[in-house]
Order: sequence, then structure tokens, then C-alpha cells
Amino acid sequence: MLAPGSTIGIVGGGQLGRMLAMAAARLGYRVAILEPQADCPAAQVANRQIVAAYDDPAALAELASISAVVTYEFENVPVEAAETLAARVPVLPPPRALEVSQDRLVEKQFLNGIGIDTAPFLAIDGDSELASALQAFGGSGVLKTRRMGYDGKGQRVFRNMETGSYAGVFEAMGAVPLILEGLISFEREISVIGARSADGKVVTYEPAQNVHRDGILHISTVPAAISPSTADIARQAVASILGALGYVGVIGVEFFVLDDGSLLVNEMAPRVHNSGHWTEAACAISQFEQHIRAVAGLALGDTRRHSNCVMENLIGGDVDRLPELVTEPDVLVHLYGKAESRPGRKMGHFTRLTARPAVD
Repeated sequence: MLAPGSTIGIVGGGQLGRMLAMAAARLGYRVAILEPQADCPAAQVANRQIVAAYDDPAALAELASISAVVTYEFENVPVEAAETLAARVPVLPPPRALEVSQDRLVEKQFLNGIGIDTAPFLAIDGDSELASALQAFGGSGVLKTRRMGYDGKGQRVFRNMETGSYAGVFEAMGAVPLILEGLISFEREISVIGARSADGKVVTYEPAQNVHRDGILHISTVPAAISPSTADIARQAVASILGALGYVGVIGVEFFVLDDGSLLVNEMAPRVHNSGHWTEAACAISQFEQHIRAVAGLALGDTRRHSNCVMENLIGGDVDRLPELVTEPDVLVHLYGKAESRPGRKMGHFTRLTARPAVD
């Protein structure tokens, strides 16, 4: 267990790092941020910022020297940087989680390998492979870059294209390794936030039902409109992923719920997750505190919620709703300290508590 006053290093200085730093401070820890952007959202509430690239050798050495443990707030941290840190200081979650989650093909192969279903998929390395794969999938599918890409970026949807020319598609997608996923007819999207401690204990939060706009999470609603058995299957899948990775910390796993209540995993994120922001308002222990507890070696906290809720992202100009939102009862607003509002940029979120759950 890390003693209060110890320093937790965080690679990445965005809003997730900001909220992790705030949770760490409440538990008595100091925080050092490694982030190339000066005055990033996380640095505004942290004790120290190292302004350097994520793979800068001197910066990594400095972060390792001042930290009792290092974590990260986004999944595209260079694996080599995480391994360099891990040779000097504990890095949690382990670099293996980054390696799996950074490549969509590797991620799906990993999931299938531990018995978790996903949409069908094929690797794509050229236009001819795309044509063959689309034919195999009945002319429909979602073409994605295998690496990078988030909030709907790096994707192209094909529908009912049984014949046609695909010349130039591979080049238009950047001429990088791609994956074609079968187009799934699903009833709704849900996600589960889970956490695992170093001694193997696993806790999960209740599934949230998610709605996206333009590829970006718009709202998360709890409780989700799913059966208890579907919720249990989702939670068990998260526990299996955490165990297979020897994971320590919080993870977010997104699912498609099919008409019969069965599940397919869409993707996983080895970090605190946007669809878990509701825990900040509706649970005694948020996902952010849960992550700090896990990496610091503290006991994991209770995941029960005390209220129904709806979390909504404030995207771009939505941040101008602040004066209105702060007049509402039962609303918690969290802005991220970003100086410039741009279309598609997450500026904050709010959670509206809607009702207390019924007593069993």
C-alpha cells in the first residue's frame, strides 16, 4: 500500500488524468503528470507536470524517479515507453493491456481467445482484400484503422455493397493496416466499468446504456434497459478480461446487446472511461477513486449506486449551457479546464440524478 504523501505518476494530461489527479488528492497522494501540452487539464490540479513527449527518455526517467507507481489516462501511450517505465517503477495497468488494446485485430483475437464473442472480423491490407471481405460479410461492414482512432475517427461504413469497385479505399484510409468488422444489428449499446486489485479481487459497476452522436458518446443512462441475466453476463465478461490480463486498475468495456439479450464486446479501454463518469455523482466511490485505490494498493470500494442517473457530455459549444445547468437541482457539472471550445471537443459533462433506486 502506498503511504499518503507518495507520488503517483500519470502519463497523459487530458480530462481523465485531471479527474484521476483530483481523486488521488482526496486520498492524500501527490500527482506528477507527463504531458507535452503545457497547462493541460490534468496539470491544473496536479502537483507537478513534466512537459515532454510521452516517449522522451529523460522525461520517463524523471517520472520514474519521483513516482511510487505510474498509471496512464489513455490507451495510446507508446508500449515501449510503458515498458521503459516498468523496468524502474510499477506501471499499472500492466503494459500488456496497452499492447492488446492498441490494435483492434489483436484485441478481438485476444477476446475470442478467452471465450468472449465479438462481431466477425477480417484483417484488411489492400483494396482486393476489402472486396473479398465485404463479399464474405454480405456487402456490409465497418472498416476501421487497426491502430489509433477514437470517437468515430478512422472509420468507414459499407452497407449492402455486394458488388462494386473499392479501388483507392485502402489509400484513402491512410494505407495503414485495417480491420473490417461485420455490421451488427443490435438493440442497444451498454458498457461496464470494472476494477481489479493486485490481489485479484474484482468489482464491477452497474452497466450503463449509451447513446452516441457522430461517433462520440452523448449520454449514458443508469440503469440500462437490460435483463439481470444480461447484466450478469456483461460483468462476468469484464472479470474474465481483467483476470486474463493480470490487470490492476479500472477498465471500460463496451458491448452490443442483441435482440435475444446476448452480448458482443465492441471494444475495451484500459483506463477510466467516459461512460463511467456517472459514478462521480451516483456512487460513493467513483471510477476515478476506484482506479487510484487499485494502483495504490488500497482496498477496492463499494460500487453500488444511490440514485438513477443520466450523464451527458458537453461537446464544443455545449459548454455555454453552464449558467443554465447550475440552476438545476440534482445536477453535478464537471468542466475540464480547456481554454478553447471546438466542434467535437469534449469540454465537460454533467450528471443528472433522476430518482433513487427502489428498495429491495
